[in-house]
Amino acid sequence: MVSRTNPMYMIGGLVVGSLVLEGMYYAWKWMRHKSTCNCGKNKTSVQLELETFHHILFFPDQKIPCRAHFSGPDGCHNKSCRYTHEETSLSRLMAYLRSARQSLDVCVFIITCHDLADTVIAMHQKGVVVRVITDCEQIDATGSQIGKLRREGIQVRQDNSSYFMHHKFVVIDDKVLINGSFNWTRQAVTGNNENVQITNNSSTVKPYCEEFQKLWNLFNPAGYPVHVTKD
Repeated sequence: MVSRTNPMYMIGGLVVGSLVLEGMYYAWKWMRHKSTCNCGKNKTSVQLELETFHHILFFPDQKIPCRAHFSGPDGCHNKSCRYTHEETSLSRLMAYLRSARQSLDVCVFIITCHDLADTVIAMHQKGVVVRVITDCEQIDATGSQIGKLRREGIQVRQDNSSYFMHHKFVVIDDKVLINGSFNWTRQAVTGNNENVQITNNSSTVKPYCEEFQKLWNLFNPAGYPVHVTKD
């Protein structure tokens, strides 16, 4: 009978132990790979975040989406609701805005659409850092939502020029870009022929992040010249 103090017995035990541990490691690695692999429709949320996507929306919409149905906590229970419960370009656009988790940088010529303004306010109330840049001549336009955004505590800056601040783009979490011809007006939603592209392609998103920050710094009211009038 071999003694357990025999060196050969001890070496054999170590070899077996190491093989067991190695087997357990490879089993864990295989299970981890299996849980994150591309398995057709069973993709994890992490994979979806890593995938590069390009989505296109076209306007006008034929109907206005029901807010309660798409963003209410309990949905819409109104059987005679006059708004649509089917997806529209506006409902998809608002869904992208609601996907923000950290920051929402909005750079648009004009904001008069209540649905979009309220979506931005809702994200601000959830703790998302919201910044808005708009054209100085559109702040007091009929139906402008800028005053409401400011009353809710959202930072808004405007240009100080006779030329237009004519951009129409949004950057979500510095990772997703919304850009196109679409102005944030009800006419653009239900009347105009407009287009919107949504992408998380980093080479496309990055220049817009830089452009937003450049304009945000440029339109800092602290840097505007002070006009002094003589008595």
